[in-house]
Amino acid sequence: INAEYMGANFVQDVARMLSRICRPLRSVTQSRFLNVHEYVGKNLMLKYGVDHQRGHVVDKLSDVEGATAKLPTDWYIVKAQILAGGRGKGVFNTGFQGGVKLAKSKDEAVGYAKEMLGNVLVTKQNGSGQPVTKLFIAECLDIQKEYYFAILLQGAFNGPVLLASHRGGMDIEGVARDHPEDIITEPIDINVGLTLEQATAFAQKLGFQGDYVARAADCMCNLYKCMVDTDATMIEINPLAETPDGRVVCIDAKFNFDDSAAFRQPEIFAQRDTSQEDAKEVAAEEFDLNYIALDGSIACLVNGAGLAMSTMDIIHQYGGEPANFLDVGGGATQEAVTAAFKIIQSDPNVKGILVNIFGGIMRCDTIANGIVGAAKSIDLQVPVVVRLAGTNQELGVEILKESGLSETLISATDLDDAAQKICKLCPK
Repeated sequence: INAEYMGANFVQDVARMLSRICRPLRSVTQSRFLNVHEYVGKNLMLKYGVDHQRGHVVDKLSDVEGATAKLPTDWYIVKAQILAGGRGKGVFNTGFQGGVKLAKSKDEAVGYAKEMLGNVLVTKQNGSGQPVTKLFIAECLDIQKEYYFAILLQGAFNGPVLLASHRGGMDIEGVARDHPEDIITEPIDINVGLTLEQATAFAQKLGFQGDYVARAADCMCNLYKCMVDTDATMIEINPLAETPDGRVVCIDAKFNFDDSAAFRQPEIFAQRDTSQEDAKEVAAEEFDLNYIALDGSIACLVNGAGLAMSTMDIIHQYGGEPANFLDVGGGATQEAVTAAFKIIQSDPNVKGILVNIFGGIMRCDTIANGIVGAAKSIDLQVPVVVRLAGTNQELGVEILKESGLSETLISATDLDDAAQKICKLCPK
């Protein structure tokens, strides 16, 4: 099966999926993937016998020279470790250009590290940027040819699929858009796994020749075993490179893992770097709140993902822009509701809050008590429009009415009424 057979839409869908994985801060649906740094992926490659660009991770400037001394080359690659693509073309908050640098001496490596560590790197994928707290100091390799290679789970194939292109070392989204015929795919029977024969045929189809074919096939099989054993949802190598001395080497590494496998992969999940994530989203996890930050000014607090999406839609319909996706679920406590309001208010862009609760498992009086408690304990500075329906609706409305906060907490009769009121209170 290739891109021509599947059509360009599939390849572009895959490219968009890869892009969403690398942009967790502004996704409109909650990610179900753990994204880890390059050096974590390379440590896994070492464990599974995958030839990769060797290097050492450092988090202090004083360790950089020692890291270079351990490498077999005289030139080095200094790589900022952030959870976003486009590092090489990124810009630091200081104005320094590039998060991946070639250093032709140990002193130059130290100089680049000084420009990177402790600063914020902004790329086309991470909005306002992410802090650089670690660097990967790697060997500099002579590369004669580059490929793109990935293994991912894809619904169109009901399981894992190999995805690759001879156009390596460049943005796969751009390749999918401009040259979809240059992307090839190969579905894997999950009950059989990736066989050496299948991997060899795929390597030849990708463009490997001579002795490189066997080395590429071996690399692919080892990466697939790594993916299965670690519950990874994606392994992306860009570039997968040939060197003149006969190596097939993974130069970069992006690994994502299924969140539901955290209990089986404690060592991997212990390496999660929350400094790379939105602090509000991290705080929300502590209370089992599904929170995603967006760019608007009207915050939403809703129970149920479907209701949350429809709430955001109706805000947009009446001229507003949602500031977040926040689903408190069906079992939220008053403490969780209070925490939700604290998280919302920590966003300086929020000018108002729309609470839309359909009481089933989640009772309206529980939400109402949480709203009142939050408004009193954190001194809410923005208006809150509340629409309650379902279990204990009348009791919830009465709690709001008797709270003494009628100027801050505004009741609505239905969702249309609520959306119109909050959009009127929060004009663009």
